[in-house]
Amino acid sequence: MAVPPSLRRAIVAASATLALFWVGMAGTVLAFPVAGAITCPTCYGLERLDDNMFTERALTDELRRGIAEVLAESSRRVSTFYGGLSADPRILVCVTEACYRRIGGGEARGTSFLDIALRLSPRGIDPVIASHERSHIELHHKVGRIHFLMGAIPAWFDEGVAVVVLDDPRYLAPDGIADRCLARSDEPLPSGASEWGRQARVDNELYAKAACRVAQWISARSGPVAVTRLLARVSAGTSFATAYADQD
Repeated sequence: MAVPPSLRRAIVAASATLALFWVGMAGTVLAFPVAGAITCPTCYGLERLDDNMFTERALTDELRRGIAEVLAESSRRVSTFYGGLSADPRILVCVTEACYRRIGGGEARGTSFLDIALRLSPRGIDPVIASHERSHIELHHKVGRIHFLMGAIPAWFDEGVAVVVLDDPRYLAPDGIADRCLARSDEPLPSGASEWGRQARVDNELYAKAACRVAQWISARSGPVAVTRLLARVSAGTSFATAYADQD
């Protein structure tokens, strides 16, 4: 049975479109290997550790237990601060630099991707690093991806909350001390992620300044729940400036 010319043209067009789609997908994976690793961890030499967590294959039981303990501790810390966890990110953990490079890693010890995924390097298998990145993910989830991508939450607040969540002793005095600030600044702190990254490379006190501002703001209100309430308001359409200035 002969195929009508119109149908033949439609099949050719559909085939070409499909081919271009797969070429585009392949190009994206090659350009951004972390996207491929998040989508298909096993394609990048990772295996399931537990639920949505993946790590390198053929690890010793001791290494697997150590990774699981770090991730459990980071979840506990963030859950304690927020009163529970609402985000369920895919977590990719590498114990070798070769694995980390394969999934697009570089110098960063840990990286969060919106509320979708968390990537840890061999240098980031630590409760402090994991908790910091997990805090970002929970915050991004609570405010909503679209709002976050539109810059609804300034970088300094996002980073300051992450330091407070885990009581990072590098940037914040221990809880229970009246003044937890290790560094102060009355100047505007970076709002955009790129601006934050540039300034953080030249200002070793930037994280401490952001943590100080956030810790003081939380202390002047109802505690950690003030962060959750602010995020809910911003997610509902209130500007950050308004929600931040209001007393809860």
